[in-house]
Amino acid sequence: MTTATGTYTPKPGAAPLPRMIAAQAALETRMLLRNGEQLLLTVVIPTLLLVLFSSVDIVDTGSGKAVDFLAPGILALAVMSTAFTGQAIATGFERRYGVLKRLASSPLPRWGLMAAKTASVLVTEILQVILLTAIAFALGWSPHGNPLAVLLLLVLGTAAFSGLGLLMAGTLKAEATLAAANLVFLLLLVGGGVIVPLDRFGSTGQEILGLLPISALSDGLRDVLQHGAGTPWRDLGILAVWAVAGLGAAGRFFRWE
Repeated sequence: MTTATGTYTPKPGAAPLPRMIAAQAALETRMLLRNGEQLLLTVVIPTLLLVLFSSVDIVDTGSGKAVDFLAPGILALAVMSTAFTGQAIATGFERRYGVLKRLASSPLPRWGLMAAKTASVLVTEILQVILLTAIAFALGWSPHGNPLAVLLLLVLGTAAFSGLGLLMAGTLKAEATLAAANLVFLLLLVGGGVIVPLDRFGSTGQEILGLLPISALSDGLRDVLQHGAGTPWRDLGILAVWAVAGLGAAGRFFRWE
């Protein structure tokens, strides 16, 4: 009696690149959602700020409902908290503990790892936008404008903040990244047009602060969603410059060890 040749011979080798990137992105997303500190930064703080300042008359947001002014700024803050602050801190400590060094020696190429991290950021931002939009609607938000312009702003804002976050994580020590990322978050929260209108800082301050990525993103979203303006080319241009500069510098100076 003869025995047929087995058909279950292992075929060692790396998985297809798209599958590796998708698996790494799913892992990055699960790790982020399980991290209490990251959830506080990316979900809890923006939600509390939106509810508090929309419900209590603390800051003069001009004519109209406060939530109409605040919701676009809080969406910009959510993008910054995930793409910049959260990613910088997480990547900085991964670099310190040698996680990035080990991943860099795996079949997943380095650019594939960065792509997976970007995909994880985008997934998290989608969840943030859905949650914050639902809360804003419950508070009486009445958005206007072109959804495509909003999408362009969010994508360029993500690219700009992601590049800056990776640059910080890849050049500073983990503890310095933790301190610097949180400090920048607080400073831009106050001076980036998120909650306090930029015209409160005077004409000179408004011109200077308006060049920051958080100001361009929050002002652009506000022009479209609150005032129903067309495509905010100036704000998109500012974000594009930050994106190119940040991602270019991160690609050149990022240290994996």
